[in-house]
Amino acid sequence: MSSTMWAKRLVSPSRFESIVIDRPRPEQLADGQVLLKVAAGGLCGSDLPVFRGQRSTHGSVVGGAATPPGWPMHEVVGTVAASRDPGIEVGAMVVGWASGWDGLVEWVVTAGAGLARYDPALRPEQAVLLQPLACVLYAVERLPEISGATVAVLGLGPIGLLLSHVLARRGAGRIIGVDRVPRADLGPAFGVDEVVHAASDSWAHSLTDATRPQVAIEAIGHQTATLNHLVSAVAWGGTIYYFGIPDEPSYPFDMSGFLRKNLSLKAGVARDRRRLLTEAGAYLRENPGLAQAYVTHVLDFDDVQRAFELACTPACGQVKVVLRDGAH
Repeated sequence: MSSTMWAKRLVSPSRFESIVIDRPRPEQLADGQVLLKVAAGGLCGSDLPVFRGQRSTHGSVVGGAATPPGWPMHEVVGTVAASRDPGIEVGAMVVGWASGWDGLVEWVVTAGAGLARYDPALRPEQAVLLQPLACVLYAVERLPEISGATVAVLGLGPIGLLLSHVLARRGAGRIIGVDRVPRADLGPAFGVDEVVHAASDSWAHSLTDATRPQVAIEAIGHQTATLNHLVSAVAWGGTIYYFGIPDEPSYPFDMSGFLRKNLSLKAGVARDRRRLLTEAGAYLRENPGLAQAYVTHVLDFDDVQRAFELACTPACGQVKVVLRDGAH
């Protein structure tokens, strides 16, 4: 077996190069770590600011020699080549988190606690769906009772559409999806009852007390204004959920409006990841058409540049962009 491997490296804003680096060895694993042969990876919205050249809130820098090989990708599927996690056996096909956000490599070392086996009937590029679905399930389980409630989802990208799908099947009375990209072609298939093609502030200002949602979820990210749009939009006593990793450490916030409407604000990073991945697998078995509808673009890892450019430019009919080893 070769002592080297391929890797992709972000050498400047919006520009990847292919490099060859030393392959991690099984004896280098620490307790709880796993060595994966990467089969596929998904592009997440939280990866895109790093691609564009923004410093990541995950603690790494980007650009030039400071950029770690394999950045930025954390949604991975692969085969276990070595394991020091008693719950993950060698040879297993697993899905989950690349804990170092460095999944754009042939072999990756990651924490076993963020991995779980998946149904082998799924192709690797489909199994990628289980990682963002696990995050969505965690968010929805932290919401107040949504049975019969009107729920608004700002942003009908990959996460917003997954949220809508889960909310619909958890009994939400009505789901409103808001996006500046036309999503009438996709929204209904994911459970959205009303697709609003508008900017979030315009939508918020169009509401009356009778049409305000009881729950509103920010699934756009990458700017700071929309959280306040939800303070304006949500009904008195309602709940706002901020989904995703913030690009900035501090956000301006309408505290007066928040207080006077007796609102609640929630956010969070998925915990107990193996449980959530297992639940995501069960959810996908109950909804077998979801993977095909969700994964719309599959490219080879050598097409990483084009894949990130696609993910940065949402369009009609586009949901999840996935990279796969040898996919043509």
